[in-house]
Amino acid sequence: MYYGYGYGYGYGMDMSYLILMVLTMVIGMAAQAYIQKTYAKWSRVPSPGGYTGAEMARRMLEHEGAGSVGIGHVAGKLTDHYDPRDNNLHLSEENFAGGSVASIAVACHEAGHAVQTARGYAPGRIRTAIVPVVNLTQQFWSLLFFAGIALQHAGLVQAAILLFGLTVVFHLVTLPVEIDASRRAVNFISQFGTQLDQQGSKEVLTAAAMTYVAAALSSILQLLYLLSRTRGSRRD
Repeated sequence: MYYGYGYGYGYGMDMSYLILMVLTMVIGMAAQAYIQKTYAKWSRVPSPGGYTGAEMARRMLEHEGAGSVGIGHVAGKLTDHYDPRDNNLHLSEENFAGGSVASIAVACHEAGHAVQTARGYAPGRIRTAIVPVVNLTQQFWSLLFFAGIALQHAGLVQAAILLFGLTVVFHLVTLPVEIDASRRAVNFISQFGTQLDQQGSKEVLTAAAMTYVAAALSSILQLLYLLSRTRGSRRD
């Protein structure tokens, strides 16, 4: 996929786009490497408290007034998530049954999302509301974009960029949601966990936050590139 185009319809891939793609790839890979390394480090450290991730998450849910939330398994590694549709935490087997510092950090982070829902946390509600729209636009905007290229229709290209902008909005809304869930997790662990749990949780969840920062930054860079190409082509 490429974004180099002009309203004179001299569409094509240029060096600036290649640099952008390499940059965003490096940012994403660095963030993933960081979370993998940090998670691996703390997954080898047993929690002194003796709780599994699921048990600690359950304690947090009960303490924060979200005791009706269920906790179940999901396949894969670091596939943990909270689904507001069924009001359940879906924890990977490693974090569900594991008693490492990393398992507790991840499980409590997901519990933090459930607490957000229980308390009507506004950014979380906004994020949940726009997820279906973003899922659709992520698939549709590129089709519209290439249709604009094929038909040499500037309006379609502009509409495609507007749809891509919704992805940027989604990433920007996601940041405070994820940071708040981690804050809730660390606050709970600091009260009811051990000092080692607190230290490890801060490291693991900070590393996880970097992946969301990387995604937001990459999408912003792509949007800025598209907008710059649009302005440049109008001047031609």
